[in-house]
Amino acid sequence: MKFDIYGKFQLDIRREGDAWAAYRSEAGKRVRAEELAIPPDVSADELPAYLDDVYHELSRPGDEISRIG
Repeated sequence: MKFDIYGKFQLDIRREGDAWAAYRSEAGKRVRAEELAIPPDVSADELPAYLDDVYHELSRPGDEISRIG
């Protein structure tokens, strides 16, 4: 699943075994987002809200996290 984080960057989040793994898309490469730890019990439907909780300080009024692709 890909997410646009307030128009600032994109994350590709995948389930790898029992854990979530997050990757940033940078210059055509996929780089592990080591700064982001998503608890394994967060469901796919809860990811946008979880990401908003983590990254809300980057947002401006009206900015949203949106699923893309």
